[in-house]
Amino acid sequence: MNPNVTRRNFLSTTAAAGFGALILPNSLFSYNANFQTDKKVRLGFIAMGYRGQAHLEEMLKRDDVEIVAFADPDPRMFAMGQKLMAKFNRQPAQEYANGDYDFRNLLKDPTIDAVIIASPWEWHKIQGVEAMYAKKIVGMEVCGAMTLDDCWEYVKAYEETKVPIMMMENVCYRRDVMAILNMVRKGMFGELIHGQGGYEHDLRGVLFNDGQTAYNSGVEFGAKGFSEAKWRTNHYVNRNGELYPTHGLGPVAVMFDINRGNRLLRLSSFSSKSRGLTKYIEEHPKGGKDHPNAKVKFQQGDIVTTQIQCANGETILLTHDTSLQRPYNLGFRVQGTDGIWQDFGWGDNNQGFIYFEKLMKHSHRWDNTEKWLQEYDHPLWQRYAKDAENSGHGGMDFFVDNSFIECIKRNIEFPLDVYDLATWYAITPLSEKSIKKNGQVVDIPDFTKGAWQTRKPVFGFDGAF
Repeated sequence: MNPNVTRRNFLSTTAAAGFGALILPNSLFSYNANFQTDKKVRLGFIAMGYRGQAHLEEMLKRDDVEIVAFADPDPRMFAMGQKLMAKFNRQPAQEYANGDYDFRNLLKDPTIDAVIIASPWEWHKIQGVEAMYAKKIVGMEVCGAMTLDDCWEYVKAYEETKVPIMMMENVCYRRDVMAILNMVRKGMFGELIHGQGGYEHDLRGVLFNDGQTAYNSGVEFGAKGFSEAKWRTNHYVNRNGELYPTHGLGPVAVMFDINRGNRLLRLSSFSSKSRGLTKYIEEHPKGGKDHPNAKVKFQQGDIVTTQIQCANGETILLTHDTSLQRPYNLGFRVQGTDGIWQDFGWGDNNQGFIYFEKLMKHSHRWDNTEKWLQEYDHPLWQRYAKDAENSGHGGMDFFVDNSFIECIKRNIEFPLDVYDLATWYAITPLSEKSIKKNGQVVDIPDFTKGAWQTRKPVFGFDGAF
């Protein structure tokens, strides 16, 4: 599936493309000079829920990856994971199933090179940080941090161990998003001024179920729920903020060179009232106004908006909208001095509006994005679209997983690194703080400690991976 490229050829090719900055400041394996990049990457999986299984299936398609072990306290998830192993004619993975903390025994396995972590959000920090100290490269799933201190702990662990961690934000690889990135890099939008994105996705059927079937099956959550309803919904009960910032922020941050020539300075967040989840329970056939869960007070507002200011003068607006009826849309907008793009769907080429003042002769009329996104399709998609056809989330999962493995094989730094993870994750606790203080502006830490001024952009400069 993946072409054989020698390290020498790869370095000369990417340097010629202006991509040589990827190699600096360090190789991926500066923490382990004995790491062999010419063998299969041996993976462990921490958390085998549906998201972990999606990553597993992508990795099972590859002949350069060996799946070593799973860790998860839920036997149902082990069974699903092992079924996937059998489907791809692989030997069963070793299981670490002795409670919540048995992942620590997986981390002791000296044969495992890297782990993919797709656990409930509250486990990300402890598992990710312990994996780095155990010398396991980390692929970390998306969410927001529990506390700001968590973000600093990721950075501290990396800077002490030099074990890399990749932010597995698949939306950065969405086809329309990458085409727009391609146009941004070609200067078609002029100087960037403003960006928007969010998580605008009706999750009511994910946050509640019948305890047996994951989606759209009931109104239970917590101890009586299954899959995400078992843990995710409790965040809506106990928190109020931008709970899921990375889908909306990640693609915009890449275009705005955040942490690599630019940075996020400060934010202000506001929350609407909370009505959507209670209404869903009251009107569901398995619920009703007398159902115990209809009495639960959800702290999370139905709509949370977060305004962000950047060091280079741009602004970003994030929207979290997951508790009301609505079609799916991440609400992207990229606006510069010469052009503007606005999407209104789930990433198809014809689901957006675009306008370039000079190219469209000052018509002041939107054009549909289809022909533009086709013409400026990113080289990665031109090269790998066939490989991504049967991958999750419209092919995005292929690209993020492929990048993770190829960086390990080629001994180069990840395109989305620990500083991106800490910065994007930090939006959640900072937004909670701002909302509690009636929208007070709060500063966003510089996790790079000034290095953003000299670090160079590396994401998506060619079609290598």
